[in-house]
Amino acid sequence: MRPLQITLTPLENERLANLCGPLDENIRQIEAACDVAIVRRSEHFSVSGDTVQARLAVKALASFYERAGNPLTIDDIQLGLVELANANQAAQPVNGLLTRKGDLHGRTPRQVEYIRNIQEHDITFGVGPAGTGKTYLAVACAVDAFERLQVERIILTRPAVEAGERLGFLPGDLAQKVDPYLRPLYDALYDLMGFDRVAKLFERHSIEIAPLAFMRGRTLNRSFIILDEAQNTTPEQIKMFLTRMGIGSKAVITGDLTQVDLPRGHKSGLAEATRILADVRGIATTHFLKEDVVRHPLVARIVAAYENSESHNEDNHRPEQQR
Repeated sequence: MRPLQITLTPLENERLANLCGPLDENIRQIEAACDVAIVRRSEHFSVSGDTVQARLAVKALASFYERAGNPLTIDDIQLGLVELANANQAAQPVNGLLTRKGDLHGRTPRQVEYIRNIQEHDITFGVGPAGTGKTYLAVACAVDAFERLQVERIILTRPAVEAGERLGFLPGDLAQKVDPYLRPLYDALYDLMGFDRVAKLFERHSIEIAPLAFMRGRTLNRSFIILDEAQNTTPEQIKMFLTRMGIGSKAVITGDLTQVDLPRGHKSGLAEATRILADVRGIATTHFLKEDVVRHPLVARIVAAYENSESHNEDNHRPEQQR
């Protein structure tokens, strides 16, 4: 296959430098994401690889050149590539989320659908591989609802798979023992609201960390409740969690069914809940795919490689009469 050629015009050296990044780092990111080879001579680029991927890389170069009036960060490149890869799939945008990050929005059609489902339903499931924004966007929607005074509290919970006696070796009280499991939720809050504001809201109990095992018996009114890593709940735990909802509350349940850490022989509560509640009015489910990954470009390829391996293993272990 002949390489695709593109010349970026009009030539502006500063814009070209912003596009390429230090030591052509941004170009290397585009190569990795699109699985192509890019050769540059000044404003002339040659792109080699699969035709579809090469066309995407050419489109990316042209798009990023237009945006390169200011220096482009790695985040700009990686998130921009996700948007370009999904540009052909129509997605009706949703209203902006009221957080510290003014440009926060769904980058893929399924992320847009996820945000809309959260805004329009009282219970939403977000199921899919790591890096698709399930947790981060759930926290962003919680912050948005809190800032708009739609809820009075944000409650975050997550199962600790090593529950009971296995937590005993960790230092500190109960809150300190479960803290490592909740760190991704803390990080999202700090990013979206700022450290000082989050600390004050914790002091006022407007944001609460609630270990899943200690939620039994509670009724949570006017709250935005997030259950993260729900693939590691049992059917009994997730049923208990879902029945904690009180008046004026919303719940978002996130998880990745390919990363279940429960002991062998235990069913995932997330898998069972999404099946049982599939047709219940007021409940929505968004199923994310590897195309929705918004982390490092290699993450999407890692997810795809594992999916292909698992599919191959299933075919090899299928009884001969079923093939």
